[in-house]
Amino acid sequence: MPELPDVEVYVDHLRRRVVGQPLEHARIASPFLVRSFDPPIRAAEGKTVRGVHRMGKRVVFDLDEGYHLVLHLMVAGRLRWKDRGAKVPGKIGLAAFDFPNGTLVLTEASSKKRASLHLVRGDDALRALDPGGLEPLGSTVAEFAEALRRENHTVKRALTDPHLFSGIGNAYSDEILWAAKMSPVKLTSKMTDEEIARLHAATVAQLRAWTERLARATGEAFPEEVTAFRDDMAVHGRFKKPCPACGAPVQRIAYAENESNYCARCQTGGKLLADRSLSRLMHGDWPKTLDELEARKRGAK
Repeated sequence: MPELPDVEVYVDHLRRRVVGQPLEHARIASPFLVRSFDPPIRAAEGKTVRGVHRMGKRVVFDLDEGYHLVLHLMVAGRLRWKDRGAKVPGKIGLAAFDFPNGTLVLTEASSKKRASLHLVRGDDALRALDPGGLEPLGSTVAEFAEALRRENHTVKRALTDPHLFSGIGNAYSDEILWAAKMSPVKLTSKMTDEEIARLHAATVAQLRAWTERLARATGEAFPEEVTAFRDDMAVHGRFKKPCPACGAPVQRIAYAENESNYCARCQTGGKLLADRSLSRLMHGDWPKTLDELEARKRGAK
């Protein structure tokens, strides 16, 4: 799923291309995309884009007369900038938005159509679509601590809850927790002030660094390679690969549709975390530490 750094890069490139331009046509190819009916999507046609901004993981196009076109890419939604009048791809295409200088194409490479498009009018209607999480890059340590302690969750779940923090998902939360040297299953109610300050610093540093890194990699071209898995990430998507800090193999726990990638040596004091299904499968025989896991590997050879 595109997260804060990815969406910020999208927004930057969209501003360069569509601010000041009229939306000539909105060609909707999938009936599952549009989630609002009043005002109808056609009401956006002919309106000039006055601004583009990020709201959580959503891209918001601010139009004339107080209209806002709100796009949520969800997991597999992606944007492409094409020549004016470009066709909507038959299998994965959801919509195309025509401007005088080009066409923005929305695709979703998944059988589960989760991307959504809303057209609303007025700031109150726009705020109703905002989950309300704290914007981490503009936050103080005190504001960050208040959001973190609002509910008692694991720190991984708290970081990825859009009602608590804006724009952070599965990928960058892994990178943040690795940088903070913190276990993903640590309970927020048990975090000290020092730990929260360390987590806040890691959050700001990682999100800023990745936004800048992606912007440099994209350059002047519209972003095409938006992915949750990057070769230069420390732990996310790097199961069994060496941690860049200590060389220990990256570990993983899976739950529902999400997962946590972490370094046991750097983040959990060498303790291995086991998800419930794996623990039940192994009937308590799951190795408890990284050293025990390595010993079993050596004994199996």
